Amino acid sequence: MSLKSLISTGTKVWLDGVEPDQITRNRALGITGATSNPTIISQIIEKGQFDQRIGALIGQGLHDEAIAWALDDELVRSAQEVFRPVWEQTRGDDGYVSFELDPLIEDTDEPLSHADRVRKYIDLGRTWAAGHRNRMIKVPATPAGLDALEELAAAGVTINVTLMFTEGQYRTARDAIWRGAQRRPQGLNDFKSVYSIFISRIDVYTEKHLHDLSATARGQVGIATAKQVWQLNQEFWKQKNLRLHQEIVFASTGVKDPSEPPDKYVEALAGSDIQTNPPATNEAVQRLDKVYTRKVDQMLPTHVLNEIREKVDMATLERALMQEGTKKFADPQKHLLRRIAEARDSFAATASRSPANARISSTSS
Repeated sequence: MSLKSLISTGTKVWLDGVEPDQITRNRALGITGATSNPTIISQIIEKGQFDQRIGALIGQGLHDEAIAWALDDELVRSAQEVFRPVWEQTRGDDGYVSFELDPLIEDTDEPLSHADRVRKYIDLGRTWAAGHRNRMIKVPATPAGLDALEELAAAGVTINVTLMFTEGQYRTARDAIWRGAQRRPQGLNDFKSVYSIFISRIDVYTEKHLHDLSATARGQVGIATAKQVWQLNQEFWKQKNLRLHQEIVFASTGVKDPSEPPDKYVEALAGSDIQTNPPATNEAVQRLDKVYTRKVDQMLPTHVLNEIREKVDMATLERALMQEGTKKFADPQKHLLRRIAEARDSFAATASRSPANARISSTSS
């Protein structure tokens, strides 16, 4: 009952994951979209259920990086098929699956120039979007990612701006996408964009670094920021007269403190736009069996907002969380590539021990 109650408030619920069984299970509960990232893909592959597919791709002569992206593409395509009816029923306003671009673009171990990063985001965004009606391309709100948004939007790419923590990032991303959208040769009838703000990570940061926050402000910075960005987004698009909604995605909604209610962010942001929840959060919400009401437009008390404004240096917070966030996505991608390389070695060793190879060796000698 709980997820249905949440959805009835006006919230679109997406799954933060593309594991096929979870997609099927959550779709039956009413979710209408999904999102992927390098951590999610790496965790799915690590379970071993795609080992045969990896072997087949190795047999086709693909290199390790190409195999990683082929697996990512296949998982996202599979989820897209599940949500395609939603996309069709809403005429493009829902039913999307997000595909994250290469996190190694931002890898500090092999730094690219800013211009090269921008160019890679644009090229990869166009490539992975081509031919997909209900796929969103996730571009991080890094300096290079932000600078790629206008050209991607102008090219007709449907964008999910990800790894966003502050109002400043939102404004920069939104304005760039809107400039690009107005240059789309196909016009604005099918223009869709979303902006993902990572909420719980904000609260983890403030809990660790801002010990002088009052009890009423502690643990509320993420919610306060998300609601303010949501309000700005509502105001900006209200007068644009667009057919499709340009929405905020409330991301990172899983609580990190086990003493807090598992639906802390879900409940506080109920009533509008999109929540992309981890599987465990959706399961917890479903178990709670509670009735949700619209709260996304109920702002925190003025004195709490003033305290947050005075005590939280958002520029410092943004720098720290972006550095942490880009690393959190780059490391799983490197792990996935190592996993594929190990599989390649294993397949090669198995092939060398096969009876056919043994006969060949015997004949040759």
